[in-house]
Amino acid sequence: MLLTVDASELSRTAADSEVRSAIMLTLRASLWATLAALVMGIPLAWILARRNFPGRRVLEGIIDLPVIIPHTAAGIALLSVWGRQSFFHRVSGISVVGTEAGISLAMFFVSVPFLVNAAKSGFRMVDERYEKTARSLGAGPWKTFFSVSLPMVRKSILSGSIMMLGRGISEFGAVVILAYHPMTAPVMIFERFQNFGLKYALPVTVLLILISLVVFISLRLVEERRR
Repeated sequence: MLLTVDASELSRTAADSEVRSAIMLTLRASLWATLAALVMGIPLAWILARRNFPGRRVLEGIIDLPVIIPHTAAGIALLSVWGRQSFFHRVSGISVVGTEAGISLAMFFVSVPFLVNAAKSGFRMVDERYEKTARSLGAGPWKTFFSVSLPMVRKSILSGSIMMLGRGISEFGAVVILAYHPMTAPVMIFERFQNFGLKYALPVTVLLILISLVVFISLRLVEERRR
């Protein structure tokens, strides 16, 4: 596929302000979704790994649900909750439909299982005796979490973050339902293919693949250096 697009055509595509805007929006929205998942997902992963409570299996199933359902269905579900006709919108007046926040929300919903499950597996591999020892030496629960538990699972968290970031960048189904505009790169590829054919969709596709490749090789190199 890379050989079917010549350098001049790729250069023209890279110079297209609409293409650049779509790619930057895609990267930015996926990054925001990943950062939000780090804040909310890591404590949740620790609870799932360390606590046995009624409904834990149900909660784990709900977290995994976006992985197995069609992402257009995920988009419809999000639209029913966050759309302009939803109860939430009628009460609060807030709607994320057609906004960058909506794009990040869709990316978060479909990709957060990768981060939560990676972090949960990491926490389960950490011997609880380390945490108990820290508590016996006077460390509170928060200090134990940040100084003992979290550093020991940073590799799992980094790996999960990379997977989540990549899943967010590639997301189409949920995004196109919740926020067709502003246009992300996958949505732009679909629109150009649908309206103009393969010739016009291919350069954007190749450019997105090349940029994603550079980003993820860089992240993997960072991951390797931290080992």
